[in-house]
Amino acid sequence: MKRGRTFKMVYLALLVAFAVAVHTVEASIPVPIPVPGAKLGLANVITLLTIVFYGYRSGLIVASLRSIIGSFLIGNFMGFGFYLSFSGAVLSSLVMGLFMILYRREKVSLVSVSLAGAVTFNVVQLALASVMVQNILLFRGYLPFLLLLAVPTGIFTGLAVTYLEKVAGRAGLHIEQSSYCNRQPIV
Repeated sequence: MKRGRTFKMVYLALLVAFAVAVHTVEASIPVPIPVPGAKLGLANVITLLTIVFYGYRSGLIVASLRSIIGSFLIGNFMGFGFYLSFSGAVLSSLVMGLFMILYRREKVSLVSVSLAGAVTFNVVQLALASVMVQNILLFRGYLPFLLLLAVPTGIFTGLAVTYLEKVAGRAGLHIEQSSYCNRQPIV
């Protein structure tokens, strides 16, 4: 039992490291989209993969640590961008965790789970930005554009995690899935 917990902690530490690396690299890449704050959301691949393998609590931990450590490395800890990133990461992880219940019951796909997370991330960030700058017109003006951008990024993330889940199974990786999972663990 203790060995299993150690392996889980090691896997989670690796997932946090991957998420921080992707978050940091993504922050340094200029996105050729004329919408301020728009990102590809590639670090969400790691968050959703963590939720699939270890459940929403672990996904929430990975998303939170990714945002905190990544903001230290980027240099915006406790700044405007940090609050937007952290709040979006936490709430989108919770929404993806809720949608995973439907996924485990085979009602939706991982693409749907990812789309729900991407939309939540953008809505939360935009709502918080509107409150922080005290301009509700910001929310109304940018929401359609950010939702339009959430669709392809959410689809990409969902497809990437679907592929990675299959690859992990074929590679024989033992992944401890959460207790609400109806599927058999990958062995």
